[in-house]
Amino acid sequence: MFADIHFIDFLRANPALAVFVTLALGFLVGKLRWRSFSLGTVTSVLLVGVVVGQLKIEIPEPAKTLFFLLFLFSVGYAVGPQFFRGLKRDGLPQVGFAVVVCLSCLGSTWLCATLMGYDVAQAAGLLAGSQTMSAVLGVATDTIRQLPDGQAIDLDAMPVCYAVTYIFGTAGSAWILGTLGPRLLGGVEKVHKAALDLESKLGDDVSFTAGFDPAARAIVFRAYKAENDWFGQRHTVAEFERYMQSQKKLIFVERLRQRGRIVDDVTPRTTIYPGDTLVVSGRRQYVIEEEDWIGTEVEDAELTNFSVQSLPVVVSKRGAAGQYVRNILKRKEMHGVNIRSILRAGVKIPVLAGGKLDAGDRLELVGLPQDVRRAAPTLGFSDPVSEKTGMPLVGLGIFLGGLLFGWLLMTRIGAVPLSLTVSGGVLIAGLFCGWLHARYPHVGNIPQPTLWFMNNVGLNTFIAIVGISTGPTFIQGFQEVGWSLFLIGAAATSIPLVAGIFIGRYLFRFNDALTLGCVAGARTTTAALGAVEETIQSNVPSMGYTITYAIGNTLLIIWGVVIVLLIA
Repeated sequence: MFADIHFIDFLRANPALAVFVTLALGFLVGKLRWRSFSLGTVTSVLLVGVVVGQLKIEIPEPAKTLFFLLFLFSVGYAVGPQFFRGLKRDGLPQVGFAVVVCLSCLGSTWLCATLMGYDVAQAAGLLAGSQTMSAVLGVATDTIRQLPDGQAIDLDAMPVCYAVTYIFGTAGSAWILGTLGPRLLGGVEKVHKAALDLESKLGDDVSFTAGFDPAARAIVFRAYKAENDWFGQRHTVAEFERYMQSQKKLIFVERLRQRGRIVDDVTPRTTIYPGDTLVVSGRRQYVIEEEDWIGTEVEDAELTNFSVQSLPVVVSKRGAAGQYVRNILKRKEMHGVNIRSILRAGVKIPVLAGGKLDAGDRLELVGLPQDVRRAAPTLGFSDPVSEKTGMPLVGLGIFLGGLLFGWLLMTRIGAVPLSLTVSGGVLIAGLFCGWLHARYPHVGNIPQPTLWFMNNVGLNTFIAIVGISTGPTFIQGFQEVGWSLFLIGAAATSIPLVAGIFIGRYLFRFNDALTLGCVAGARTTTAALGAVEETIQSNVPSMGYTITYAIGNTLLIIWGVVIVLLIA
């Protein structure tokens, strides 16, 4: 028998259910696309929350703060290794560039807000939406509440301004960097050539295509009979592999059949006799041509029936971080092991011989199980070390970061309190903890699925609560700010992007393809990075994305404090 309680009253009595339905519908709507346009998850969750908020559901304030702090800590934890890596000498140019672009983001927003006469809440919403930095909403809210008259300031306009300007902030950034950007640098062909020039300087691509079973495998395993006259002198495996390298062919011997017996434990010292059957691995274009170099290709189901392991490894060893990929692959521990991909700060970067590994990079090693297990400890640690989250570090990091920067280091300029707020302190604590874990892998481990949950669910739960809380006044607020806000937001978005393109080219003299990636990173817009790579048909821009992304993610969040102090 159904209860007599009204459905709306039931939701008001159980606000957590309203948050969950907002998340569910928001994530569903965020997946919808029309051609290349999509609202994205965050905007969709906010708008669904506004609709649900029309039911006038009250949600306790601590719930919003809890999820927001989890999100901030996860952001800092994820980019921590790259943030501190950028402070080293070879990363300083990109750090300097990111700082300049972030300052232009703050400056363009402050200028637009001042010209339009926006209050602190509207200015903060403009910054959050036009620069696609959702975390500004929470940081600015904390800062406004610390103002002498902060409790009297109406914050409902903040999510309205955010929602109106976020759409162009995302889609417009992708269009400016992906379409207009190459034209400003001389055309798509010129930028594509710049990408190829940088690739040639960094050497060949030494990765192979990701995926378990692609139609045309880049790395293949084939069996050949040792019939070439070269084998008549009884060479070792190491001599054979060096000989193939002299022919510019990187090929490994994985297994042998000698006198009818399968040899699994092939080492560089193993002797190859005439008539032996060799299982060799290497890039497809090398291995399929080996009948001329080795002998006749044979079918040996038993010999070629072995498993190949794919193992994710996080770079943490001093002898691996900062080393060129080509030097890593030359190590004896890497014999028979290929690097399939490199993930840096959540972005896939090209595996080029002249590229350097950074602490915190996630490599995907592929080879025979015994080979990858031998190679992994020389580079770092397999990820995750444990499926359990290091909650002592997470809890203490959030507490101490918020305490130190939100309270102990607070100062005042007149009657205005000045601090990074609890939110800024938690972000900085996350940066430190992420760097600490990259150096000492058994300290404070957060598995990738948990980190994804803290980041995505943490942010979107916060946004859902913001939408539900401001839903009753959202429409009225939209009418007050008017459609002119969309144009103002477009200006605040465009100015730093266009300026960044010219600053990267003429002031920092970056490679043109790298410049577009650096601008996308400083503005923390992954959608724009994808648009750039699609336009110029190269993933070189991602090499300029990671350090600038770490710096941009940190500064743009902190600007949530600064914009309030500037407008106030």
